[in-house]
Amino acid sequence: MDIFKMREDPTQPLKKTGNKLPQYIAALSVCLGSVATGAVLGWTSNISEAMKAGAYNGIPIDDDNLGWIGSFATLGAMCMCFPIGILCDLIGRKVAMLILTVPFVIGWLLIIFANSVGMIYAGRFITGCAGGAFCVSAPLYTSEIAEKEIRGALGSYFQLLLTVGILFSYIIGFVADIKTYTIIVAILPLVFCVVFFFQPETPVYRMKQKREGDARAALIRLRGKEYDVDAELKEIRETLEAEEKNRVSFITCMKTRSAKIASIVCFSLMFFQQAGGINAVIFYTGDIFKSSGSSLDPGVATIICGVIQSISTFVSSLIIDKLGRRILLILSDLLMVVSGVALGIFFSLKERELVDKETLSTLGFLPIVSLSVFFIVFSLGFGPIPWMISSELFPSEIKSVASSAAGTFNWFIAFLITKFYLSLKNAVGGDVTFYIFSVISLIGTIFCVFVVPETKGKSLEEIQRELNKEK
Repeated sequence: MDIFKMREDPTQPLKKTGNKLPQYIAALSVCLGSVATGAVLGWTSNISEAMKAGAYNGIPIDDDNLGWIGSFATLGAMCMCFPIGILCDLIGRKVAMLILTVPFVIGWLLIIFANSVGMIYAGRFITGCAGGAFCVSAPLYTSEIAEKEIRGALGSYFQLLLTVGILFSYIIGFVADIKTYTIIVAILPLVFCVVFFFQPETPVYRMKQKREGDARAALIRLRGKEYDVDAELKEIRETLEAEEKNRVSFITCMKTRSAKIASIVCFSLMFFQQAGGINAVIFYTGDIFKSSGSSLDPGVATIICGVIQSISTFVSSLIIDKLGRRILLILSDLLMVVSGVALGIFFSLKERELVDKETLSTLGFLPIVSLSVFFIVFSLGFGPIPWMISSELFPSEIKSVASSAAGTFNWFIAFLITKFYLSLKNAVGGDVTFYIFSVISLIGTIFCVFVVPETKGKSLEEIQRELNKEK
């Protein structure tokens, strides 16, 4: 393929920066899988009470069953982080993600036609497997197709479309009956498959396959015909050759300073992201509002929080390459502390009967304000950045394995929080539960201040040099 035959004016010099629109389209296409994942996470939020009332196929469901229904999705996600990393290297990022449509559909069919709680468990586990796989593969795909100037913005699209999927499930769950709602969200993976089918494989993966012609074609499609494709191909080739030349074992690579710092930062951020209570809030938003005694319909409140979360994540995608990762993480976690404490105070006043009902009624706005702030600041920082920073900090030699390990750890913590949130709340009270989340977020804030490095506007090679303290 001759690039000059495709250019409008071959006499003009090639551009050093590419057309951004095709990169945005490719990132949005792959992140339609995130919409499907978000629908899995948000599925229980507005139907929990109806399920306990036996409205789902007449299946008897109690609080313990509901805890497992919520947490089986996170358990499935945890189990797929390693396999999807291997699959992406074996058959390519694009094909691996298209294949995920199959478990998505199978899982939803089990839930739709469930005649026992066991079938719901199985369906949730399988859809969780597919969703968890996207948490590793989608950021990997976007990091490999994006120019460094917009890598942060495209990397945040995963979290943005995840919140859109959660919001979609909130809305449909509120306006439709359970069965219709479930059928509608089950269609989302098929929409992803059709749209993403027409996007290219990443140039990096094509170069790994020694298919330079395909890598060139992918770059032209992603950057435009007037872009200096050869310069980027050379950079990719040199990076891969250096990796091959300097290839070392996983154990040896983990002994490097950059790998140690990346591991500490990425695993810690994954812990603080989940242990701050986000999945407990997402899965049980309706329950939180109901138990707060707020006059606002729990279903409506859930939708409001979903809208706020989606808008905030979109704002994050616009500013993440301007303000930087570190400052957004610090502000995000600090304000999560404030909102968590405020929500805890409200539950203390209510559950421990510290004020009369009239005073409590005047404070009915506090739960929705607190949760709204929580969603806003989480979506600005701690939602998208921990996933993105894993693909930026780890050395390329161990990136697939290390990112998968970090993702597995993330979902394991999510499983623990989701499964035992209701039990913890019943044991110590809703107030103490949110105080615990707030203390964890405070520790996370301190960690971000003193440990997390800034990666804004830096190439992956520059990040590694800085972590290893090379000039």
